Amino acid sequence: MRVDVYPTINALSADLSHGRTSSVELTEAALVRAQDPMGEGSRAFTRLDAERARAAAKASDTLRGAGIVRSPLEGIPISIKDLFDVTGQTTTAGSVVLREAAEAQRNAVVVDRLIAAGAVIVGRTNMTEFAFSGLGLNPHYGTPRNPWNREEGGRIPGGSSSGAAVSVTDGMAVVGIGSDTGGSVRIPSALCGLTGFKPTQRRVPNDGALPLSSSLDSVGPIAASVSCCAITDAILSGEPCPDLEARALTGMRLLVPTTVALDHLDDAVASAFERACSKLAAAGAFITRAALPEFGQLAGLQTKGSIVGAEAWAWHRSLLETQQGSYDPRVATRIMNARQIGAADYIDLLTARRKWIESVEQRIAPYDALLMPTVPIVAPRIDALEKSDEAYFAANALILRNPTFINFMDGCAISLPCHHQGEAPVGLMLAAAGGRDHELLALALGVEKMLAR
Repeated sequence: MRVDVYPTINALSADLSHGRTSSVELTEAALVRAQDPMGEGSRAFTRLDAERARAAAKASDTLRGAGIVRSPLEGIPISIKDLFDVTGQTTTAGSVVLREAAEAQRNAVVVDRLIAAGAVIVGRTNMTEFAFSGLGLNPHYGTPRNPWNREEGGRIPGGSSSGAAVSVTDGMAVVGIGSDTGGSVRIPSALCGLTGFKPTQRRVPNDGALPLSSSLDSVGPIAASVSCCAITDAILSGEPCPDLEARALTGMRLLVPTTVALDHLDDAVASAFERACSKLAAAGAFITRAALPEFGQLAGLQTKGSIVGAEAWAWHRSLLETQQGSYDPRVATRIMNARQIGAADYIDLLTARRKWIESVEQRIAPYDALLMPTVPIVAPRIDALEKSDEAYFAANALILRNPTFINFMDGCAISLPCHHQGEAPVGLMLAAAGGRDHELLALALGVEKMLAR
């Protein structure tokens, strides 16, 4: 059972269609929450586009009154991560380094698709600087607080799409558009009790998105439900909105990797995960627990450095020469650690990745999906990680671990909340080989319905 029930695209679309609300009303409510001085808006957003959002909402209501509904996202407030270009705005990617950079001359492709679908973009959301951490801490713009245990000083929202998740939990947007290079959509979804979808990378264009790793960056939604993610994913990918039907759980074949993915689970995550597995088995799913040796081999492939590190260093090296002091020191350290990766090492790693993907896909071919905890631990306290580099880097490595497997294998994955009301948020990750996105979403819809019972 979910800790909170958030509005879905389908429910709001029905309210709009029947005149029970308007886009202007939805947008004003979102902006009021985002501008509340007692709320998280100042930390969740790096920029609010209030006037533009009001104009888009008014236009949407006018079109709906004329019988024109461009998509299920028509008139729905959404947020976009601060790494997507918007014409006339500077894309800062959660950093102060790019504050004086040139304004974008055109929208990112996904921004154009959202606008064409009738979505109302309320603003740009905060993030880990340059998307290079799974924790969501940002020393420049503040760290938006996780909705769980907020009154006790604050826990991390997860990153790097931190503001995207909090914009949804706090009613400042219905959907947050994020990026996922090593879990940056799924991690904040898991830690904040939301649903987050990472598509196969090639399905959604990255044009106009500031890169972390061009080989691994994926664009995906954070929202209230599987259907919300499926609808938004279709718009982002330029596909028709799906008529999604839940996959029956009876006979579903799920593989729980026992290699690495179940290591170091805290009690809350272990309990929620085992409870979810038991419910799936009771519903007729066949759950196999078996080794997936490739997961244990991944660290060895990257002893000389990672793809993310090499590609981040290539993009940032000139900026770091002149503006290193303006970076979050922990982000700068991680990027600069990749300086020693040579061109031959990088090419070798890309070749090893292709072979690794082939091996993983052969091993998981008999199964409908992989099943594992999205994140091994519940959200740590913000102050504990701010005070200690050792705690920061240890938590970052652990939290990124499971989601990163799926990015490296060029797969698709979704995180579903699987905790009980009153418990710390825990994410259940379903994942599959690249290109199986629609099958995975149908399967996830069936699992979501089962978990809600």
